[in-house]
Amino acid sequence: MEILVCIKRVPDTSENEIALNSAGNDIERDDLVYSVNEWDNYAVEEAIQIVDRVGGSVTVVTVGDDESEEVLRREMAMGANNGLLLSDDAFAETDGRGIATILKAAVEKGNYDLILTGALADDGAGQVGGMLAAMLDYPFASVVNKIETGDDKKLKIGREIEGGNQEISEIELPCVLSIQTGINEPRYVGIRGIRKVASVEIPTMGAGDLGVDAAALAPKVKRLDYFVPEMGEGAEMLEGSTEEIIAKLLEMLKAKGGLK
Repeated sequence: MEILVCIKRVPDTSENEIALNSAGNDIERDDLVYSVNEWDNYAVEEAIQIVDRVGGSVTVVTVGDDESEEVLRREMAMGANNGLLLSDDAFAETDGRGIATILKAAVEKGNYDLILTGALADDGAGQVGGMLAAMLDYPFASVVNKIETGDDKKLKIGREIEGGNQEISEIELPCVLSIQTGINEPRYVGIRGIRKVASVEIPTMGAGDLGVDAAALAPKVKRLDYFVPEMGEGAEMLEGSTEEIIAKLLEMLKAKGGLK
């Protein structure tokens, strides 16, 4: 099975103090530490596990500048077979629809049975996977937390739905799936693996290579404002034995109308 996993280089929130820029429409990106998007990491691990079971190869692709090569190499060190960088000045200011347009062109240059994305990235929109599927006219499922292979032309997939219930569906290949965290446990990437792929050539494709009209990437959505919510009052810490804390908590809930 040939699998394409779409990944993204994002600020590592565990390593950065996030602050707004002076215009108030984005975060300050100078000197940030970057890493692969967490959801995408689960998608790559799932792709590797599928190929381990049924054979094939995993290609990781990202839209970004030259620095985005680092996340491609990281996922190749993890076990992906190939990397592909989509980079062009025309890609820099596009929106989610534009990213999906770029990825669609890359998909059509290959021969993929399955396309995976993370369920979310740093902007939290969760839109690229669904847009990409619509543009390709492929079936799509979101926040997938289980994939079973069997039939060469179909997959069984699981999704957690309201109330913690599990929904199992059958989906035809080729398809696009957005992957939820917790579907697996991404493997550790060691120094040896990183060194192994450090000198591997990663092809780069621009707008001309992909046949993408730069004018078609003009953003339809413009971010107007970023803001940090005002902090509320601090939490009240309850002290005492377990029984005393329970009694105090029940009393507070009754006083605030939470219990009758």
